[in-house]
Amino acid sequence: MRLLRLLLLLVAAVGLACGTDDPFLSGAPANHSYNIDCGGATDFTSSFGRRWLADQFFSAGGAAGMVAEPHRFPQPQERTLRFFPPSSAGKSSCYTLPLPPGRYYLRLFSVYDNYDSKLRTPSFDVSAAATLVLSFRSPWPEPASRYGAYSDLIFPSATSPTSDICFYSLSTDAPVVASIEVAPVHPLAYDGATTGADLILVNYGRLTCGNNLFGPGFTNDSDAFSRVWQSDVDFRNNDLSYDAITAGGRKVFGSNQPPNYFPTKLYRSAVTTGGDASNEIEYIMPVDTRMSYMVWLHFAEIDAGIGAPGQRVFDVMLAGKNVTRIDIFKQVGGFTAFKWTYIVENLTSSTMSVKLVPVVGRPILCGLENYAIVPLEMRTIPNQVAAMKALKDSLKIPARMGWNGDPCAPRTWDAWEGVTCHRKDKGLVITQLDLGSQGLKGYITDEISHLTDLVSLNLSYNSLTGSLPQGLGQPSIVTLDLSSNQFTGSIPGTIGSSKLQTALLNSNQLDGQVPERLYSIGVHGGVIDLSGNKGLCGVPTLPACALFWEKGGLNKTGKIALGASLGFLLIVVLIVVYILCIRRGPYDYDFEFPQDLTCKYIAFQLHTGSYFIDDSSCLTLE
Repeated sequence: MRLLRLLLLLVAAVGLACGTDDPFLSGAPANHSYNIDCGGATDFTSSFGRRWLADQFFSAGGAAGMVAEPHRFPQPQERTLRFFPPSSAGKSSCYTLPLPPGRYYLRLFSVYDNYDSKLRTPSFDVSAAATLVLSFRSPWPEPASRYGAYSDLIFPSATSPTSDICFYSLSTDAPVVASIEVAPVHPLAYDGATTGADLILVNYGRLTCGNNLFGPGFTNDSDAFSRVWQSDVDFRNNDLSYDAITAGGRKVFGSNQPPNYFPTKLYRSAVTTGGDASNEIEYIMPVDTRMSYMVWLHFAEIDAGIGAPGQRVFDVMLAGKNVTRIDIFKQVGGFTAFKWTYIVENLTSSTMSVKLVPVVGRPILCGLENYAIVPLEMRTIPNQVAAMKALKDSLKIPARMGWNGDPCAPRTWDAWEGVTCHRKDKGLVITQLDLGSQGLKGYITDEISHLTDLVSLNLSYNSLTGSLPQGLGQPSIVTLDLSSNQFTGSIPGTIGSSKLQTALLNSNQLDGQVPERLYSIGVHGGVIDLSGNKGLCGVPTLPACALFWEKGGLNKTGKIALGASLGFLLIVVLIVVYILCIRRGPYDYDFEFPQDLTCKYIAFQLHTGSYFIDDSSCLTLE
């Protein structure tokens, strides 16, 4: 019912999307966009027409909360939040979103506002596409802590039908998130031909020059990409002077074009230098020196006084390096959008200078974007991810163990609790499962056979039931400890590879003959323990297996013999039926010897014995 309700709500959201270019107004059935109110109990429609969904359809646990002073937050989705205490939700908690392969724009709103009355902001990480993309460290800057902060990025979805947005606890802190927004973007957006498949672009600053903040969901201004453009004031070098100019109501061409759909409003305003014509424009952008950055600069010649090439020329300097010379009119003419991009590498400072230096006239700038280039991390190979999720269900892994997202990635995080991974050329693989004494009460699914790199499996001292699957016979396994559970049935003949050195199956309810292949482990110097299974038989130290019967019924050998006997009897019956009913044709005659011939025939056969035949009566006389 919940799924049906979700689909109906999303279909309703599609109707709201008609006549708008805001991708977040359309629902999942149309183009897989989502507006998730984290911690929200009910769905609602915002004042901007967006349909917000309660996160109960997506959340992996945690608890709902609310900011301490909700009256200071203008949007309803900013007032509620979800937090994930590691003691109950585990170290890793994820929202699972149905997203087909493609590129997506993701925006998160994170806020603390002392929701837990502890006066301490939490430290945690965020991943998308199994790659670390955001890090929150305590203490947060005061504005972010009290009023919250938006973060956004462009990422490729996983190859599976769903993608995970995961939050990882550092120390004992509870990760927190207030809203999640996801919408698809053009596959070639932001140089997607080279960045689409293997890179994530994390926003480190998206500025509109000469404008106030604008963007759908925050103002009534449109952006088909749903980006929010913040004012440039806080990023300027305030030792310099600036003047703002506008297009004066004239139309600006070349905006809102695929694949990036940069909004027209961005190019209707700009900043230029104030005072002396030799002054520069400079912005100071925060960066992480471990990463490279994709810088986008946006221009439009919106000064009607510039009517020919060469009248406004300036150099662009990034991190102190002169990278290009710009003449907007020469490139596209007047009142036309012009975009330029450059990748900055090998930074040595925590800030990057973006400077426009005049050559002829004063430089001009409409907007600036700075994206960290984050390579996709290696992920667990898909069939092993599927196997681990099947095991999570069959073993009934408790939420406190945090089995969410990718079992092994990001590598900077710990793998799932009790799981050890290693890297191979094809991806990350599971090599060890150590889940002893975890209170598990499920069974082992045969999907475990897909963990083809598994070296050690420890499920001891739980309350697992059911039979042992054939899939436990991986050739890679060296140590197998299933002791002190409630497994029943026989031991599969597949268990006992050449690498298996330790097999502990004691204290279960197993029965039947022990495979010679398994018992040979102990003969060749390995360790095997089968004690505490009253029904096992057939090897030294255990009772001999009965020929046909055990525990009041047929054993395996008996069942085979009975099956063979029934098969033989069936063959005999079929032969008789064939001879008597099928082989005789419709024109066959009944043939019988005359009585005298019959009697003589019998006499001939028996005349040498102690009996003889009376020819006249054909009676047997002594």
